[in-house]
Amino acid sequence: MLCAQCDDSARGTCRFCGRGVCATHHSNLPFVVTLFGVQPPQAIVVGGTLWCGVCRPQPEPIAMPELNR
Repeated sequence: MLCAQCDDSARGTCRFCGRGVCATHHSNLPFVVTLFGVQPPQAIVVGGTLWCGVCRPQPEPIAMPELNR
């Protein structure tokens, strides 16, 4: 697998989009595993997951009404 940004050998894949990422172009970003609806809301988070730095994980849920069909 090659890095999506420079075509060097990838060290891993982005947790959020699956792009190949080399040692030069990798970053870290926390990954939310699950949310709990208690007050205040809580989450189980894995810190330092591999992120390509290109994709933009959205901070808020996105409505997808087309999945209700």
